[in-house]
Amino acid sequence: MLLELRAENYAVIDRTVASFGPGLNLMTGETGAGKSILIDALQMLLGGKASSDVVRHGEEKAVVSCVFEMTTGALAVLEANGIDAEVDEVLLRREINVTGKGRVFINNQPATVSVLRQLAPELALVHTQGETMGAFDQAQQRALLDRFGEISTEGVAAAHATWRQTSEKLAELQADEQDRLRLADLWRFQVKEIEQAGLEAEGEDAQLETEKKVLANSERVYTAAMSAHELLYESEGSTETTLGAALKQVEDLAKFDARFTAAAQQLAAAKATVEDVASEVREFAENVNAAPGRLEEIEDRLAALDKLKRKYGQTLAEVIAFGAESARKLAEVENRDALLTELSAKLGKDAAAYREAAGRVTTARREAAKRLEKLAVVQINDLAMSTRFAVEVTPEESQTSWTSHGWDRVEYRIATNAGEPLKPLDEIASGGEMSRVMLALKVTVEEGTQGGKKKKTPLPRTLVFDEIDIGIGGRAAEAVGKKLKTLSRGQQVLCITHLPQIAAFADQHFLIEKTEKRGRTQTEIRKMDDAERAREIARMLSGEKLTETSLKHAEHLLEMSR
Repeated sequence: MLLELRAENYAVIDRTVASFGPGLNLMTGETGAGKSILIDALQMLLGGKASSDVVRHGEEKAVVSCVFEMTTGALAVLEANGIDAEVDEVLLRREINVTGKGRVFINNQPATVSVLRQLAPELALVHTQGETMGAFDQAQQRALLDRFGEISTEGVAAAHATWRQTSEKLAELQADEQDRLRLADLWRFQVKEIEQAGLEAEGEDAQLETEKKVLANSERVYTAAMSAHELLYESEGSTETTLGAALKQVEDLAKFDARFTAAAQQLAAAKATVEDVASEVREFAENVNAAPGRLEEIEDRLAALDKLKRKYGQTLAEVIAFGAESARKLAEVENRDALLTELSAKLGKDAAAYREAAGRVTTARREAAKRLEKLAVVQINDLAMSTRFAVEVTPEESQTSWTSHGWDRVEYRIATNAGEPLKPLDEIASGGEMSRVMLALKVTVEEGTQGGKKKKTPLPRTLVFDEIDIGIGGRAAEAVGKKLKTLSRGQQVLCITHLPQIAAFADQHFLIEKTEKRGRTQTEIRKMDDAERAREIARMLSGEKLTETSLKHAEHLLEMSR
């Protein structure tokens, strides 16, 4: 849920902070107080458009930020975009400069508006007068139906991935014949060149470089090795001779004093080490090959390996891997006809598997659509609307319409006036009606039953409704309030309202008001206590002048809502 929303130098806001809670969070205030400004700020944090017009006059930049509780979906988005995730929260911040430039931060790390848009559906769904359908497009309509019917699309997604992979493989083999032959010639040349090089090991070049250094300095290397051997072992005063003499004396001492036993052992070990090193350097000297033919052979071989590395990879391991991949591609091309037959058969089976999986999803959606229609009509008509409502599930079986969630086009259609035909939701007359339909659908989904069992965990998103009460009053307003309250039992709900009947149902009630400080108008938001709530609801009932009757009526509404 949304825990906190901050705005600084934003429109007519100087600096304000709102801390929201679970359940139903209602915002009220005088007309023109700036209630929708806060919703606009939240939308911008969810990836909406930003303009320098929002920067408060006389300031350099506007800053808006919010804190959401972490959700599983949000965590996946952050990880996919390389953003460190806090354990329990997601912090979004956006800065808009007066020049029009802006910056985005997620968990105090630089990010992009694109990532905000990816996060948005995992954190909140905003329904405003101007952008309701933008938040409830075809994908959202399908997702809502799938949620209502508890329909899994994992099977059709797996079938789609398999079919698409086979289809792409087949298309690659069926590419232009001229290109195929040209590539085959190239791959054949590459494979032959790498094979003819007779690469012995991934580290061959390093070994040859070492041998080259030795051969290029053979005389110096031989002299050094033999000199070392003489000093260590051969000469009259060699290290081995000296250590041997010292060892004999210390061993005599150890016969009389045990503390020299360890020293004798150390000298014996040192003597053995010297003998090993002397043997190793002598063997090395004897194997030094000063033949100029071998040095030339090594240089030619290194030149050939360097040429391969310049063409096919930075290391011999990459060259070997490149050759193996080219050989695989060449084999596919040379066995093209057999592969085409095999892949065509496989594609047919994969397509049949997808059709079967997509068909099962279509059947499940149509059954869920019938139940959703019946329940939604009751909920919608409770909100001062006399409507007919339908959910159309149309399978678009052409392969161009195949997706990982199936091939269905899901469209919600409604008629708000008697005698009128059903039309898509986006053709509804008013935004207020659209918001009420959205409210009814959300309540239907969260209250709907499947197999006689109550729906379980709701989507962990904050739902925001702006101006949901336009054109209603009386009993319908009370019905809207009850539905918002019902919905808020499972999801956090934020709502701007002008109606006292709705405001009375708030779990948290915020007053948005304009004040004047230092000669400037500014908008502020604050949470009200019970006494303040009663006065605010009384104002909504009777206008600016409060009366004893309106206060009693307000208290009655609050009592009834509890």
